[in-house]
Amino acid sequence: MPKKVVHLIFPQRLIKRPVIYTMALKHHVVPNVRRAKVTETVGEMVLELEGTRESLEKGIQFLTRQGIKVQPVLGDVIE
Repeated sequence: MPKKVVHLIFPQRLIKRPVIYTMALKHHVVPNVRRAKVTETVGEMVLELEGTRESLEKGIQFLTRQGIKVQPVLGDVIE
């Protein structure tokens, strides 16, 4: 199954919400936290996502619609 590694930046209003959990359930994506840093004003995470190409695309779109900045990590696609 394809994997994608992304860098996420969460706005303050989403730091305490289960956004990754919701995305995983709704779009059948398996998340694996590679690195995370949370302060009172911002959350930052490097996340490896595994799923079908379609589920990865939909999961990333979901995160973006929530207000999370999603940036690809170079060399991010692992077949």
